[in-house]
Amino acid sequence: MVATGLLALGSSRAHVRDAAMLHGFVALDRPRVHEAMVALVHLADPLPYLAVGAALILWAVKRGLPRRAGAVAALLVVTGACTQALKHLLAQPRFEAWLGVDQIGEASWPSGHSTAAMTLALCAVLVAPAALRPAVAVLGGAFAAGVGYAVLVLAWHFPSDVLGGFLMAGTWTALAVAALRVVEPRRERAAPAYGWGLGASVAAGLAAVVVAAVPRDSVALYAAERPMVVLGVLGIAALAGVLAAGLARAA
Repeated sequence: MVATGLLALGSSRAHVRDAAMLHGFVALDRPRVHEAMVALVHLADPLPYLAVGAALILWAVKRGLPRRAGAVAALLVVTGACTQALKHLLAQPRFEAWLGVDQIGEASWPSGHSTAAMTLALCAVLVAPAALRPAVAVLGGAFAAGVGYAVLVLAWHFPSDVLGGFLMAGTWTALAVAALRVVEPRRERAAPAYGWGLGASVAAGLAAVVVAAVPRDSVALYAAERPMVVLGVLGIAALAGVLAAGLARAA
């Protein structure tokens, strides 16, 4: 997360590539997908975030996992608070002429919507029954990556903002899992071992969904003209898949 922030905010070369990725995503904002992107982003707004988070807490309590319920409650607050604090602490302009009057705000790294989406995804994996964790990891990773793609298509954030948000959620969730390993009885965390192939499967599926958003007869041309967006699609999908699958394995 620190490395991503340093590159995003302190390296002109990294910013050039960041902006190139964003340009490719923004070109996908077409009438047939615009409303879907807006609806997807709003699923990570504060009210849905709190509603889903409360449902996950209640589910953990119902399953007799009070420590995990407490971890989810803490993660919902801490990840959001740290993201907002960093946004304002590290705020700086990242001007791009092609964005015109619709410049991305100075307080944009890391992305709050991406943090929220990934936090919900990881919390869902954390409280899911062991047998369902692979499926929850796939769905959660898809949701988080979808929100990440949507904020880019709508030009709300740079790709590095999305990666920073995912890593913010992943960092705090990893710390929560480390704490749970100390305080939880072993029976509460016993689970089958999942291979890292799950992460690769999530990543491949998410990339395929995004490619499907481009007309089939222009996929190759689009990728050839905008190679950086291909890297952005794969990078976001890979990080979402690895975080979700990693938690399913560790939880």
